[in-house]
Amino acid sequence: MALARTTSAVLVGVTAHLIDVHVSQSPGLPHLTIVGLPDTSMNESPDRVRSAIVNSGFNWPQSKITVGLSPAGLPKRGPGLDVAIALGILASDGQIPLDAINRVVAIGELSLDGRIHPVPGALAAGIEAVARVNSRPPNSPRSAQLVCSTVDRPLVELVPELEVTAESTLRSLVSRLTGEPIDDESDLELSGSPLVVTGDESQAMSAGERKLGRLDLADVGGQELAKLAMEVAAVGGHHLALMGRAGVGKTLLAERLPGILPDLEVEQALEVTSIHQLAGEDVRGLIVRPPWCAPHHTASSVALVGGGSQTKPQVGLVSLAHRGILFLDEAAEFESRVLDAMREPLENGRMSIARAGFRVTYPARFQLILATNPCPCGFALDPDRPEKCRCTPLQRTRYAAKLSGPLLDRVDLRLVLKKPTLTQLRQAATTANTSEQVRSKVAHARGLACKRLLDSPWVSMSEVPASQMNQYWPLDRSVNNYLNRVTNSDSMRGRERVMRTMWTLADLADSGVPNREHIDLAMELRSTDLEWGSR
Repeated sequence: MALARTTSAVLVGVTAHLIDVHVSQSPGLPHLTIVGLPDTSMNESPDRVRSAIVNSGFNWPQSKITVGLSPAGLPKRGPGLDVAIALGILASDGQIPLDAINRVVAIGELSLDGRIHPVPGALAAGIEAVARVNSRPPNSPRSAQLVCSTVDRPLVELVPELEVTAESTLRSLVSRLTGEPIDDESDLELSGSPLVVTGDESQAMSAGERKLGRLDLADVGGQELAKLAMEVAAVGGHHLALMGRAGVGKTLLAERLPGILPDLEVEQALEVTSIHQLAGEDVRGLIVRPPWCAPHHTASSVALVGGGSQTKPQVGLVSLAHRGILFLDEAAEFESRVLDAMREPLENGRMSIARAGFRVTYPARFQLILATNPCPCGFALDPDRPEKCRCTPLQRTRYAAKLSGPLLDRVDLRLVLKKPTLTQLRQAATTANTSEQVRSKVAHARGLACKRLLDSPWVSMSEVPASQMNQYWPLDRSVNNYLNRVTNSDSMRGRERVMRTMWTLADLADSGVPNREHIDLAMELRSTDLEWGSR
């Protein structure tokens, strides 16, 4: 008998935490005890593990077995530790070598007949395993090995620098780890093949997302300033709010934003795919396109920001839209408390949920797009038929006030759309850029921003604090004085939004640094018209 060590993983929110699994045997009546804050769902684990070991052809130790899960203060939920516990028991009993399991991360649920079933979090566990290895001293082992089910194998193999061992039964897994021949042909048939994901044809994209990718920006007539705002939003990751009468083109514009966004970087794609997998979605491939979430205005605050059940907190739409777009159409129809709940993730890119007994933090660095009518009937800004709006001034004020000042202050770009004239429509028909052309322009501007943000913790200019911009990229004195003068009446947060936008405009113009024209345009894209004011 010996002390066996291996590693597994548990989920807290959407983040995997590696758990050290220690197994020790001592004289006494045959019994399995698990210590280290296991929850009630793990009470069934000893019975599953014992049956799986016996039915796989191994011997159950006739001694007292103690399984310690460390760190002890971290709650352990679910059946994902079954495989690690079983391997630890076999190693402590001498049925497999100790060194065969001491460097692997094992995650999976065991059935009574010894088969390994997938569990949520295999992809997150693989990412965390690589992160732990990379954080070790230079002279430490530099390989990360994950043991999982064959069902999880295609996704997990997409994690760079991760060695994956995937089998469908405990028996074949032990044979693989010890280098023995595998005589179970069914395991080979279920082992699957590596997953190949390419661009827009990824199975991970929903039908709705593929449809949005085919919408072309050139189909929207007029609205040149709004189209520029779309480019700015795509380059810098800026939040955007659009107001206008019903039918002016707010939704048409918003739905074409995904078509001009570039693919996610590999690290971002793994992060996004992991979140959607943990949320219970049927993810069949790496999500390479920025997610698109467009909830109905009746969505609750729990659906939007997450939370709910204490034992299994729900992932909110702000997290499912991480590294993508959260589009709120008819934004003023949402409940005010639902909208205001987004103020925290808009500011810091994460959503912290605290309840009695648990606290979780979800990633939520999304791009918010708001579209709203100016009044309940939607026709307050109709220049052709102003009499069509029957709303009173008080109704209009109350309707617009549903988008609170603190919420709008966090939105970089705010535009009031007007109905384009016939001349503007004719001109747009001959000069409009396609989504493909705009996407190329966006990619070039993003490349300039990436060079500037190299070796920094930020991905886009919309994330950089104003203090850091002043420190690392100071403006010319005359330009800075002009910026102070034109933003004098704005809040500190509003001034910071203008600064971020003007840097993005400079990247779009390929001018290197912002000038007065970029400041003026940034102010124009942050409308202070009466429709947005007086909040």
